[in-house]
Amino acid sequence: MRVRVRHELVHTLKKGTRTAIATIRVTPRNHEGQYVQRWALDVQPDTRMHPHEDAFGNLTHTFTVEAPGAEIVLVAAGEVDTQDTTGIVRGTVERFPPTLFLRPTLSTTVTPEVGAFARLVLDAAGDELGRLHALMSIINAEVKEEPRLVGTAAASAADALKAKTACAGGLTHLFVASAQHLGIPARHVGGYVADEDGEGFAREWAEAFVPKIGWIAFDCGRSVCATERYVRVSAGLDSSGVDMLKGIGETTRQDVKVQEARPGKARASQSQRQQ
Repeated sequence: MRVRVRHELVHTLKKGTRTAIATIRVTPRNHEGQYVQRWALDVQPDTRMHPHEDAFGNLTHTFTVEAPGAEIVLVAAGEVDTQDTTGIVRGTVERFPPTLFLRPTLSTTVTPEVGAFARLVLDAAGDELGRLHALMSIINAEVKEEPRLVGTAAASAADALKAKTACAGGLTHLFVASAQHLGIPARHVGGYVADEDGEGFAREWAEAFVPKIGWIAFDCGRSVCATERYVRVSAGLDSSGVDMLKGIGETTRQDVKVQEARPGKARASQSQRQQ
């Protein structure tokens, strides 16, 4: 299917700010099952953007605005052709071996409570793939998803488990921490989803590495492996590594529209096999 994205971010600055510096991470890359037909970035006030790749191969743009005024408005827009790969992710830029994604961060630290939670899936299946599906299901059942307020950080794995409620980023932290505790490499992903019942949204989910299959995308809040409705933008160790905007000031408003641009094909079944 073809997914059309328009993402507007309004970055509010403190009064008297003379220079504003920001980095945006909103540009998707091609990989198996995802082809970018067109993509454009616009910043107001007008400025020159400097493209580069971060350590994980994500496309980023940095810019500086002199005497910026009260706000900076950023708009990312384009169309991406996608196919349902039953959640399997191949052909992405991989700078590091999967074992790097066993490294915890402050957001994915395994506390005794998180460790005990992760071990609940050990009896659910005899292989890594089955345990990952079980982990996604139990997180979906035990931790309620709530919207993430613009400008706030996602809850850590421990906080999400304790509160029994978290945004998509917090649910992903819990999945990543639990998978890593089980010895399964896992990472944080940011992108867009074209919702069947609305205009879609920016979203965070997880990817876990299974031998002989590769990386597989798991969305705990929706309890589904990523389909053709997902547009993958970036990957990192946790939510801070896939933030779509970092800079001086505070993002107070955003408007995201992610829609199917033409009738899509019927969705394939959600299945992967571990050989």
